[in-house]
Amino acid sequence: MYTTVLTLHSIIRWLVVLAGLAAAGRAIYGWLNGKEWAILDKKLGLAFTISMDVQMLLGLMLYAFLSPVIQSAFDDFGAAMSDPEMRFFAVEHIFYMILALALVHAGTALVERTTADNARHKKTAILFSLAMAAIFLAIPWQRPLLPFG
Repeated sequence: MYTTVLTLHSIIRWLVVLAGLAAAGRAIYGWLNGKEWAILDKKLGLAFTISMDVQMLLGLMLYAFLSPVIQSAFDDFGAAMSDPEMRFFAVEHIFYMILALALVHAGTALVERTTADNARHKKTAILFSLAMAAIFLAIPWQRPLLPFG
């Protein structure tokens, strides 16, 4: 089960990155060029939000129940904090991903309460871009970029 969930988590990471870059990029473009808020803007934000939610669910399954790395880290938390890789997975990865998830949901919620097109683009551009920065900090770049091969 661990390998299956970890593989799905690794694959969905790329859906999150693609959806996030598309949503943030389109929001930045719309904001800087005074474009109208379109159904595609909403759909890209929704795709980003849903992919983040699925990714977080899988990540929490790994974190709370399945990951031997996390279990080992919590068996001796002091030692884990002195090991950069263990600290990354036990603390930093989940911190940045929860922050990113909060930013994505904030961006999605604020857009629903905003009526001016430029303000919608501005809010999503800022919040989705900050979420992408947190995601890029949270990705374990030292691991293989694809779960197979």
